[in-house]
Amino acid sequence: MSSPTRRLTVAQALVRFLSVQYTERDGVRQRLIAGTWGIFGHGNVAGLGQALLEAGEDAMPYHQGRNEQAMVHAAVGYARQLDRLSAQAVTTSIGPGATNLVTGAALATVNRLPVLLLPGDSFATRAADPLLQQLEHPVEADLTVNDTLRPVSRWFDRVTRPEALIPAALHAMRVLADPVETGAVTLALPQDVQAEAYDWPEEFFAERIWRVRRPAPDPAELAAAARAIERAARPLIVAGGGVHHSGAEDALRALVDATGIPVASTQAGKGSLRHDHPADVGGIGHTGTAVCDDLARAADLVIGVGTRYTDFTTASNTLFQNPDVRFVNLNIAAFDAHKLAASSLVADARTGLDALTEALAGHRVDAGYEAEYRAGKERWERVVAAAYRGDDDAVPTQTQVLGALDAVVGDDDVVINAAGSLPGDLHKLWRARGRRQYHLEYGYSCMGYEIPAAIGVQQATPDTPVWALVGDGTYLMMPTEIVTAVQEGLPVNLLLIQNHGYASIGGLSESVGGERFGTAYRYRAADGTFSGDPLPVDLAANAGSLGMDVLRATTVRELRDALATARASDRPTCVYVETDTATATAPPAEAWWDVPVAATASREAAVRAREEYERQVAARRRHL
Repeated sequence: MSSPTRRLTVAQALVRFLSVQYTERDGVRQRLIAGTWGIFGHGNVAGLGQALLEAGEDAMPYHQGRNEQAMVHAAVGYARQLDRLSAQAVTTSIGPGATNLVTGAALATVNRLPVLLLPGDSFATRAADPLLQQLEHPVEADLTVNDTLRPVSRWFDRVTRPEALIPAALHAMRVLADPVETGAVTLALPQDVQAEAYDWPEEFFAERIWRVRRPAPDPAELAAAARAIERAARPLIVAGGGVHHSGAEDALRALVDATGIPVASTQAGKGSLRHDHPADVGGIGHTGTAVCDDLARAADLVIGVGTRYTDFTTASNTLFQNPDVRFVNLNIAAFDAHKLAASSLVADARTGLDALTEALAGHRVDAGYEAEYRAGKERWERVVAAAYRGDDDAVPTQTQVLGALDAVVGDDDVVINAAGSLPGDLHKLWRARGRRQYHLEYGYSCMGYEIPAAIGVQQATPDTPVWALVGDGTYLMMPTEIVTAVQEGLPVNLLLIQNHGYASIGGLSESVGGERFGTAYRYRAADGTFSGDPLPVDLAANAGSLGMDVLRATTVRELRDALATARASDRPTCVYVETDTATATAPPAEAWWDVPVAATASREAAVRAREEYERQVAARRRHL
């Protein structure tokens, strides 16, 4: 007797399949694909567009975007806010719509965050050749522009036959739900195949639960890690994003309360402990705090928890200077656990931390070490207070803008940023109060991430105040999704900071002998340089023209009031402020970052920068 079947198009079958996929962790079940973002063109309108319409909002909610890259950013923000247990799909037409996905896909994969990409593709049958927007390759006839997504996807397939969708869809769900493998997953869908009908087995549409594992550590690895910690005089924990993804904050706090080991945080891991916990010593690395980086230089054991150890964290391998320093890495991915020649502890962060706490029962660091880092923490708090403090009637500096925001937000607010000079100030100064309050995308540091990500976070947690912190450079990259926030009635808050140029790169340019070339937003002067008057752009008016409520602030007091008004509003609201860039209130970098400097130059600034570069690079070491 034959099994029952259902006749649907490939696109209809895919939407139906996605609507009944779930994750489950710790007994809690969530939709794996909770909605689909889409911009329609000839490559997906009659396939996935028709299928989404037919399925209806209950089966698969649809979200209308304005830019394909931004749709991926929104989906990534959504997934991060929900600890990678629920994700969204993004569908585009063929051609530029598909290639616009590449930057968002790279961001998702670099940050280990799940998103399902469903770009249209050229005809599988090649009934007409070439198609509108088809890339013709002289020696690879089966190559399409979607192949640009291969290197930035954790898994890629092109569905050239209806029946091929079944294994492709199952593999896609497996990767999205796996905390080790997750990232961008691409199913390229030829536009003719999307509309083709097939008799699908009913089993394909049965509810399916993808259980998100919490693997326990190997007993021998656990014992080795515990011995290393017990023998260390100056251990330091480096908390990465894996702490948040695992929901391991309570487990980390329990370990720290029991042992007294201080905790440094990466950009992704900040907030793993509340800022006021005695063992939280703040950010680490190039954008880290003075107390944290001093501890890192002297540490004899570094315990990485859920971190990838980027060059910002290690100060380009110049930070950990103790000749006897060793590493223990707790990570769910063996690939990351091995880094810096560490003793690996391959396990889920929460499970591994619980096991370490039990294995270290009765062990505590020396009281003198605790007193040392607590005193350093108190000194740094005075630095933060000074950076935040400003005359109520003065034009605020950027750090005073953060101080005003700090005075307004609640413990559950989410603060989002990704690029420019803000990540450094935030990593050093922000007082993280909740486990998901600090939302920095610094794996890819993508300008334009903040506004769409705020939409995704707001979708994931509707009652949470969400703040997108954006400089003028980032705003001009991608303000488009303001329209989406207005359309959907999402009360995201945009804190728009005007400083007339690429402030972060300007500072970096100056430090490497580039003399801030090409970083100011100014008229071209008579000598050909961009050193004239500031450009007369009005970004607040632009945000208003896209439908946001706009509040302008010119002083510290006005800024605080405007931020409070925005937080209380149920409308998308922009707070616009022009900052004082002449007064330096940001603490300097406490550790180096390797940006190679010209080895030969005629300009004095570059010559001096090269001398400093050679001095710094001499401190680099290999941890073997």
